[in-house]
Amino acid sequence: MFETILEITGWDITPRAASVALALAIGLAFGLLAERSKFCLRSALVGTARRASLGVWLMALAFAVTGTQAAVFAELVTFEDHRFFAADLPIAAILTGGAMFGAGMVLTRGCASRLTVLAGTGNLRALFVMVIFAIMAHATLKGILAPVRTTLGAFTVNLGEITGFAALPGGALFWASLIALAALTLALRSGAQLKTLTISAALGLLVPAAWVGTGFILFDEFDPIALESLSFTSPMADSLFWSLASTSIPAGFGAGLIGGVIAGALIASLIFGSFQWQSFESPAQTGRYIGGAVLMGIGGVLAGGCTVGAGLAGIPTLSFAALVALMAIVAGALMTNALLNRASSYGSDARQATQATLPAE
Repeated sequence: MFETILEITGWDITPRAASVALALAIGLAFGLLAERSKFCLRSALVGTARRASLGVWLMALAFAVTGTQAAVFAELVTFEDHRFFAADLPIAAILTGGAMFGAGMVLTRGCASRLTVLAGTGNLRALFVMVIFAIMAHATLKGILAPVRTTLGAFTVNLGEITGFAALPGGALFWASLIALAALTLALRSGAQLKTLTISAALGLLVPAAWVGTGFILFDEFDPIALESLSFTSPMADSLFWSLASTSIPAGFGAGLIGGVIAGALIASLIFGSFQWQSFESPAQTGRYIGGAVLMGIGGVLAGGCTVGAGLAGIPTLSFAALVALMAIVAGALMTNALLNRASSYGSDARQATQATLPAE
Protein backbone atom coordinates (compact mmCIF):
# COMPACT_ATOMS: atom_id res chain seq x y z
CA MET A 1 0.00 0.00 0.00
CA PHE A 2 2.88 2.36 0.69
CA GLU A 3 3.86 2.51 -2.96
CA THR A 4 0.32 3.57 -3.84
CA ILE A 5 0.44 6.32 -1.22
CA LEU A 6 3.66 7.65 -2.68
CA GLU A 7 2.19 7.68 -6.18
CA ILE A 8 -0.89 9.60 -5.01
CA THR A 9 0.89 12.11 -2.79
CA GLY A 10 4.13 12.48 -4.71
CA TRP A 11 6.11 12.21 -1.48
CA ASP A 12 9.73 11.12 -1.57
CA ILE A 13 10.17 9.15 1.64
CA THR A 14 11.31 5.63 2.51
CA PRO A 15 9.16 3.20 4.51
CA ARG A 16 11.72 3.33 7.33
CA ALA A 17 11.57 7.11 7.55
CA ALA A 18 7.78 6.99 7.41
CA SER A 19 7.78 4.43 10.23
CA VAL A 20 9.74 6.87 12.40
CA ALA A 21 7.08 9.53 11.79
CA LEU A 22 4.33 7.01 12.57
CA ALA A 23 6.09 5.91 15.76
CA LEU A 24 6.57 9.52 16.82
CA ALA A 25 2.86 10.21 16.42
CA ILE A 26 1.85 7.03 18.27
CA GLY A 27 4.43 7.75 20.97
CA LEU A 28 3.11 11.28 21.45
CA ALA A 29 -0.41 9.94 21.88
CA PHE A 30 0.76 7.22 24.28
CA GLY A 31 2.73 9.71 26.38
CA LEU A 32 -0.25 12.05 26.66
CA LEU A 33 -2.77 9.32 27.45
CA ALA A 34 -0.52 7.32 29.81
CA GLU A 35 0.44 10.45 31.77
CA ARG A 36 -3.22 11.30 32.30
CA SER A 37 -4.40 7.77 33.10
CA LYS A 38 -1.31 6.73 35.11
CA PHE A 39 -1.25 3.55 33.04
CA CYS A 40 1.07 0.98 34.70
CA LEU A 41 0.80 -2.74 35.38
CA ARG A 42 3.00 -2.51 38.49
CA SER A 43 0.48 -0.19 40.10
CA ALA A 44 -2.27 -2.62 39.12
CA LEU A 45 -0.48 -5.45 40.93
CA VAL A 46 1.11 -3.92 44.04
CA GLY A 47 0.20 -0.22 44.03
CA THR A 48 -1.83 1.65 46.62
CA ALA A 49 -4.90 1.77 44.32
CA ARG A 50 -4.58 -1.66 42.74
CA ARG A 51 -8.20 -2.20 41.77
CA ALA A 52 -8.63 1.07 39.88
CA SER A 53 -5.19 0.76 38.28
CA LEU A 54 -6.01 -2.77 37.12
CA GLY A 55 -9.21 -1.45 35.61
CA VAL A 56 -7.24 1.10 33.62
CA TRP A 57 -4.85 -1.57 32.32
CA LEU A 58 -7.62 -4.02 31.45
CA MET A 59 -9.68 -1.41 29.64
CA ALA A 60 -6.69 -0.68 27.40
CA LEU A 61 -6.21 -4.43 26.85
CA ALA A 62 -9.87 -4.93 25.89
CA PHE A 63 -9.66 -2.33 23.13
CA ALA A 64 -6.20 -3.49 22.03
CA VAL A 65 -7.49 -7.06 21.59
CA THR A 66 -10.64 -5.94 19.78
CA GLY A 67 -8.81 -3.60 17.42
CA THR A 68 -5.97 -5.99 16.66
CA GLN A 69 -8.19 -8.96 15.90
CA ALA A 70 -10.49 -6.78 13.81
CA ALA A 71 -7.43 -5.86 11.73
CA VAL A 72 -6.53 -9.56 11.40
CA PHE A 73 -10.10 -10.42 10.37
CA ALA A 74 -10.01 -7.65 7.76
CA GLU A 75 -6.71 -9.13 6.49
CA LEU A 76 -4.86 -5.88 7.14
CA VAL A 77 -2.18 -7.66 9.18
CA THR A 78 -1.04 -11.21 9.77
CA PHE A 79 1.14 -12.60 12.55
CA GLU A 80 1.99 -15.91 10.89
CA ASP A 81 5.71 -15.13 10.68
CA HIS A 82 5.96 -13.05 13.85
CA ARG A 83 8.38 -14.21 16.58
CA PHE A 84 5.45 -14.58 18.99
CA PHE A 85 4.31 -17.56 16.91
CA ALA A 86 7.55 -19.49 16.57
CA ALA A 87 6.94 -23.22 16.88
CA ASP A 88 9.81 -23.60 19.37
CA LEU A 89 8.82 -21.70 22.52
CA PRO A 90 11.97 -20.54 24.43
CA ILE A 91 10.37 -21.43 27.73
CA ALA A 92 13.45 -21.05 29.95
CA ALA A 93 14.26 -17.59 28.61
CA ILE A 94 10.66 -16.40 28.86
CA LEU A 95 10.10 -17.64 32.41
CA THR A 96 13.45 -16.40 33.68
CA GLY A 97 13.22 -13.09 31.89
CA GLY A 98 9.62 -12.50 32.87
CA ALA A 99 10.36 -13.10 36.54
CA MET A 100 13.38 -10.79 36.35
CA PHE A 101 11.40 -8.04 34.69
CA GLY A 102 8.59 -8.34 37.23
CA ALA A 103 11.05 -8.14 40.11
CA GLY A 104 12.78 -5.17 38.54
CA MET A 105 9.64 -3.13 38.03
CA VAL A 106 8.73 -3.57 41.69
CA LEU A 107 12.18 -2.41 42.79
CA THR A 108 12.00 0.66 40.54
CA ARG A 109 8.33 1.32 41.37
CA GLY A 110 7.30 1.38 37.74
CA CYS A 111 7.29 -0.72 34.58
CA ALA A 112 9.33 0.41 31.57
CA SER A 113 6.46 2.28 29.95
CA ARG A 114 5.53 4.09 33.17
CA LEU A 115 9.11 5.13 33.84
CA THR A 116 9.48 6.44 30.29
CA VAL A 117 6.39 8.56 30.83
CA LEU A 118 7.67 9.75 34.22
CA ALA A 119 10.99 10.71 32.64
CA GLY A 120 9.06 13.21 30.55
CA THR A 121 7.46 14.75 33.63
CA GLY A 122 10.73 15.70 35.30
CA ASN A 123 11.40 12.49 37.25
CA LEU A 124 15.18 12.10 37.16
CA ARG A 125 14.96 8.74 38.95
CA ALA A 126 12.94 7.39 36.06
CA LEU A 127 15.32 8.86 33.49
CA PHE A 128 18.32 7.32 35.26
CA VAL A 129 16.61 3.93 35.40
CA MET A 130 15.71 4.01 31.71
CA VAL A 131 19.30 4.75 30.69
CA ILE A 132 20.54 1.70 32.63
CA PHE A 133 17.59 -0.31 31.34
CA ALA A 134 18.55 0.55 27.75
CA ILE A 135 22.23 -0.32 28.32
CA MET A 136 21.40 -3.72 29.83
CA ALA A 137 18.84 -4.49 27.14
CA HIS A 138 21.34 -3.71 24.39
CA ALA A 139 24.04 -5.74 26.14
CA THR A 140 21.65 -8.71 26.26
CA LEU A 141 20.53 -8.31 22.67
CA LYS A 142 23.88 -7.72 20.97
CA GLY A 143 26.58 -7.27 23.59
CA ILE A 144 28.43 -9.02 26.37
CA LEU A 145 25.30 -10.67 27.79
CA ALA A 146 24.14 -12.11 24.46
CA PRO A 147 25.49 -15.60 25.39
CA VAL A 148 23.06 -15.64 28.33
CA ARG A 149 20.20 -14.98 25.93
CA THR A 150 21.27 -17.62 23.44
CA THR A 151 21.95 -20.23 26.12
CA LEU A 152 18.57 -19.85 27.79
CA GLY A 153 16.91 -19.53 24.41
CA ALA A 154 18.16 -23.00 23.49
CA PHE A 155 15.81 -24.61 26.03
CA THR A 156 12.58 -24.78 24.05
CA VAL A 157 9.23 -26.52 23.97
CA ASN A 158 7.93 -27.44 20.54
CA LEU A 159 4.33 -26.26 20.17
CA GLY A 160 3.95 -27.55 16.64
CA GLU A 161 1.20 -25.67 14.84
CA ILE A 162 -0.67 -24.71 18.02
CA THR A 163 1.23 -21.53 18.91
CA GLY A 164 -1.75 -19.37 19.83
CA PHE A 165 -5.39 -19.31 20.86
CA ALA A 166 -6.54 -19.04 17.25
CA ALA A 167 -5.49 -22.67 16.73
CA LEU A 168 -7.69 -23.89 19.60
CA PRO A 169 -11.34 -24.96 19.26
CA GLY A 170 -13.50 -21.88 18.79
CA GLY A 171 -10.89 -20.03 16.79
CA ALA A 172 -9.64 -16.47 17.02
CA LEU A 173 -13.10 -14.86 17.21
CA PHE A 174 -14.15 -16.87 20.26
CA TRP A 175 -10.95 -16.38 22.23
CA ALA A 176 -10.54 -12.73 21.32
CA SER A 177 -14.14 -12.06 22.35
CA LEU A 178 -13.67 -13.95 25.60
CA ILE A 179 -10.49 -12.05 26.53
CA ALA A 180 -11.90 -8.66 25.52
CA LEU A 181 -15.23 -9.15 27.31
CA ALA A 182 -13.58 -10.43 30.49
CA ALA A 183 -11.15 -7.49 30.52
CA LEU A 184 -13.93 -4.99 29.79
CA THR A 185 -16.19 -6.41 32.52
CA LEU A 186 -13.46 -6.29 35.17
CA ALA A 187 -12.47 -2.79 34.08
CA LEU A 188 -16.01 -1.45 34.42
CA ARG A 189 -16.27 -3.01 37.88
CA SER A 190 -12.90 -1.70 39.07
CA GLY A 191 -14.15 1.58 40.43
CA ALA A 192 -11.93 3.61 38.12
CA GLN A 193 -13.40 6.89 36.90
CA LEU A 194 -15.20 6.74 33.57
CA LYS A 195 -13.02 9.56 32.24
CA THR A 196 -9.87 7.60 33.06
CA LEU A 197 -11.27 4.42 31.52
CA THR A 198 -12.11 6.34 28.35
CA ILE A 199 -8.53 7.60 28.16
CA SER A 200 -7.17 4.08 28.65
CA ALA A 201 -9.50 2.76 25.93
CA ALA A 202 -8.01 5.28 23.51
CA LEU A 203 -4.54 4.21 24.65
CA GLY A 204 -5.39 0.58 23.87
CA LEU A 205 -6.37 1.48 20.31
CA LEU A 206 -2.81 2.65 19.69
CA VAL A 207 -1.76 -1.02 19.61
CA PRO A 208 -3.74 -1.98 16.47
CA ALA A 209 -2.93 1.44 14.97
CA ALA A 210 0.77 0.57 15.13
CA TRP A 211 0.25 -3.00 13.86
CA VAL A 212 -1.78 -1.75 10.87
CA GLY A 213 0.55 1.18 10.28
CA THR A 214 3.70 -0.93 10.03
CA GLY A 215 2.13 -4.09 8.62
CA PHE A 216 -0.24 -2.64 6.03
CA ILE A 217 -0.08 1.11 5.39
CA LEU A 218 3.72 1.24 5.23
CA PHE A 219 4.13 -2.19 3.65
CA ASP A 220 6.45 -2.12 0.65
CA GLU A 221 7.62 -5.46 -0.73
CA PHE A 222 10.70 -3.82 -2.27
CA ASP A 223 11.75 -2.07 0.95
CA PRO A 224 10.13 -4.01 3.82
CA ILE A 225 10.10 -2.88 7.42
CA ALA A 226 9.38 -4.92 10.55
CA LEU A 227 5.84 -5.45 11.80
CA GLU A 228 5.85 -3.56 15.12
CA SER A 229 3.58 -2.11 17.75
CA LEU A 230 3.93 -0.60 21.21
CA SER A 231 6.92 -1.97 23.12
CA PHE A 232 9.73 -0.54 25.22
CA THR A 233 12.57 -3.04 25.63
CA SER A 234 13.97 -3.27 22.10
CA PRO A 235 12.98 0.32 21.22
CA MET A 236 14.84 1.62 24.27
CA ALA A 237 17.97 -0.30 23.25
CA ASP A 238 17.60 0.91 19.66
CA SER A 239 17.18 4.49 20.85
CA LEU A 240 20.36 4.26 22.89
CA PHE A 241 22.33 2.82 19.95
CA TRP A 242 20.96 5.44 17.54
CA SER A 243 21.73 8.31 19.94
CA LEU A 244 25.35 7.17 20.12
CA ALA A 245 25.83 6.46 16.41
CA SER A 246 23.21 8.52 14.58
CA THR A 247 25.66 9.46 11.82
CA SER A 248 26.19 5.77 11.01
CA ILE A 249 22.71 4.30 11.40
CA PRO A 250 19.29 5.82 10.67
CA ALA A 251 16.57 6.14 13.26
CA GLY A 252 13.95 3.41 13.33
CA PHE A 253 10.47 2.83 14.71
CA GLY A 254 11.84 2.34 18.24
CA ALA A 255 13.65 5.68 18.39
CA GLY A 256 10.57 7.50 17.15
CA LEU A 257 8.35 5.74 19.68
CA ILE A 258 10.52 6.49 22.71
CA GLY A 259 11.03 10.09 21.66
CA GLY A 260 7.32 10.51 21.12
CA VAL A 261 6.37 9.03 24.49
CA ILE A 262 8.74 11.34 26.39
CA ALA A 263 7.57 14.37 24.41
CA GLY A 264 3.90 13.45 24.87
CA ALA A 265 4.31 13.02 28.62
CA LEU A 266 6.18 16.32 28.83
CA ILE A 267 3.43 18.16 26.97
CA ALA A 268 0.71 16.62 29.14
CA SER A 269 2.54 17.40 32.39
CA LEU A 270 3.11 21.03 31.35
CA ILE A 271 -0.49 21.53 30.27
CA PHE A 272 -2.01 19.96 33.38
CA GLY A 273 0.60 21.25 35.84
CA SER A 274 2.02 17.89 36.89
CA PHE A 275 5.60 18.54 35.78
CA GLN A 276 7.94 18.37 38.77
CA TRP A 277 11.67 17.82 39.10
CA GLN A 278 12.33 14.76 41.28
CA SER A 279 15.50 12.89 42.18
CA PHE A 280 16.84 10.20 44.51
CA GLU A 281 16.46 10.61 48.25
CA SER A 282 19.26 8.33 49.49
CA PRO A 283 22.13 6.09 48.31
CA ALA A 284 20.10 3.03 49.34
CA GLN A 285 17.22 4.11 47.12
CA THR A 286 19.63 4.68 44.25
CA GLY A 287 21.06 1.18 44.64
CA ARG A 288 17.59 -0.34 44.68
CA TYR A 289 16.64 1.43 41.45
CA ILE A 290 19.90 0.41 39.76
CA GLY A 291 19.28 -3.22 40.67
CA GLY A 292 15.72 -3.00 39.34
CA ALA A 293 16.87 -1.40 36.09
CA VAL A 294 19.42 -4.17 35.50
CA LEU A 295 16.79 -6.85 36.09
CA MET A 296 14.28 -5.17 33.78
CA GLY A 297 16.81 -4.63 30.98
CA ILE A 298 17.99 -8.24 30.93
CA GLY A 299 14.58 -9.68 31.73
CA GLY A 300 12.73 -7.73 29.07
CA VAL A 301 14.97 -9.13 26.35
CA LEU A 302 14.84 -12.71 27.64
CA ALA A 303 11.06 -12.62 28.01
CA GLY A 304 10.60 -11.19 24.52
CA GLY A 305 8.95 -8.02 25.77
CA CYS A 306 7.81 -5.94 28.73
CA THR A 307 4.37 -5.38 30.22
CA VAL A 308 3.47 -3.46 27.06
CA GLY A 309 5.43 -5.33 24.38
CA ALA A 310 4.47 -8.81 25.57
CA GLY A 311 1.36 -7.75 27.48
CA LEU A 312 -0.67 -4.92 25.99
CA ALA A 313 0.57 -5.50 22.42
CA GLY A 314 1.39 -9.21 22.66
CA ILE A 315 -1.79 -10.64 24.18
CA PRO A 316 -3.98 -9.16 21.38
CA THR A 317 -2.09 -11.32 18.88
CA LEU A 318 -3.47 -14.35 20.82
CA SER A 319 0.04 -15.76 21.16
CA PHE A 320 0.89 -18.31 23.83
CA ALA A 321 4.42 -16.90 24.11
CA ALA A 322 3.07 -13.46 24.99
CA LEU A 323 0.72 -14.93 27.59
CA VAL A 324 3.50 -16.96 29.25
CA ALA A 325 5.73 -13.88 29.34
CA LEU A 326 3.04 -11.75 30.95
CA MET A 327 2.26 -14.44 33.53
CA ALA A 328 5.95 -14.71 34.41
CA ILE A 329 6.18 -10.93 34.81
CA VAL A 330 3.15 -10.89 37.11
CA ALA A 331 4.54 -13.78 39.17
CA GLY A 332 7.93 -12.10 39.51
CA ALA A 333 6.34 -8.83 40.62
CA LEU A 334 4.07 -10.44 43.21
CA MET A 335 6.86 -12.61 44.67
CA THR A 336 9.26 -9.68 44.92
CA ASN A 337 6.65 -7.49 46.57
CA ALA A 338 5.90 -10.26 49.08
CA LEU A 339 9.60 -10.59 49.90
CA LEU A 340 9.94 -6.83 50.39
CA ASN A 341 6.92 -6.77 52.68
CA ARG A 342 8.33 -9.65 54.70
CA ALA A 343 11.71 -7.93 54.98
CA SER A 344 10.01 -4.77 56.22
CA SER A 345 8.83 -6.56 59.33
CA TYR A 346 12.42 -6.91 60.58
CA GLY A 347 13.01 -3.25 61.26
CA SER A 348 11.30 0.09 61.34
CA ASP A 349 13.73 1.60 58.83
CA ALA A 350 13.00 -1.09 56.24
CA ARG A 351 9.29 -0.78 56.96
CA GLN A 352 9.34 2.95 56.37
CA ALA A 353 11.29 2.55 53.11
CA THR A 354 8.84 -0.06 51.82
CA GLN A 355 5.62 1.67 52.83
CA ALA A 356 6.54 5.24 51.94
CA THR A 357 4.60 6.56 48.94
CA LEU A 358 7.11 7.77 46.40
CA PRO A 359 6.29 10.12 43.54
CA ALA A 360 7.54 7.50 41.07
CA GLU A 361 4.32 5.58 41.58
